[in-house]
Amino acid sequence: FTPLESFFKGAGLSFLTGFTLTELLVVISTIGLLMAVSVPVLVTARSGAQSAVCRSNLRQLVLANIGYSDEHDGFFVAAASDIWNGAGGYHRWHGAWNDEDEAFDPYQGPLAGYLAGGKVKECPAKVRYISGQKWQESFEKGCGGYGYNMSYLGSCLWRSGLGFEERYSQTTHITSVSHPDETLMFADTGFNQGGKLIEYSFAEPYFWIYDGRLMKIHPLPSIHFRHKGSANVGWSDGHCDTRQKAKYEGTKAYNKDFDGMNLGWFEPLDNTLFDLD
Repeated sequence: FTPLESFFKGAGLSFLTGFTLTELLVVISTIGLLMAVSVPVLVTARSGAQSAVCRSNLRQLVLANIGYSDEHDGFFVAAASDIWNGAGGYHRWHGAWNDEDEAFDPYQGPLAGYLAGGKVKECPAKVRYISGQKWQESFEKGCGGYGYNMSYLGSCLWRSGLGFEERYSQTTHITSVSHPDETLMFADTGFNQGGKLIEYSFAEPYFWIYDGRLMKIHPLPSIHFRHKGSANVGWSDGHCDTRQKAKYEGTKAYNKDFDGMNLGWFEPLDNTLFDLD
């Protein structure tokens, strides 16, 4: 018997003498049932594989930043050293540009020498980021879908007594991180820009912090729970894990629907897992 003949013979059907409409319907129903069972399993397996690759990407970013600090007197890379300049600055942790109408060049980025290939790897999850020529739609393009803890690691917003420019150009020393296993360094991120999801290179804490003061004002949430309702996080000690989205009563804050874009925060709803203590 051929493989096809063996299949029908094993199913109790006669391939050589033909089969009835009822037998054909049984075969079709069986195939449909097998597909109904196997497709969700394959989708789940694919999603799990993408999440694993994403965590690997985050770990590489964390290790790159630690490597950077080793060669810069223990100070982490700046998130956006000149964000105060003009439309938002020309330097990011993931690249630099010469003109705001251009894309960030990853090979000019401060971490380029610490990353394989010189650029940030993209999260493998199929995220539908809007991308256009307008600066407002792509001002963070090139970060791979990952955001950096600018408030506490990539700047000195948490310190008081600094000048405006110094708050962004100076960064945190590695010894200032009391619990590196509980201090977020990089995470899955996105941003609601005019009702559209765009790439975003900063992981915003629950509360703003400025000039050393914790302000009871929420920034726009940027943690993106793209992996079946979960977000991957890279911590300052080098390990990575997955966090579930917390319920947030301010879903419609700023008249924007964050929940529909899978944006938010994870527990606890404070700055505990972002700050240095």
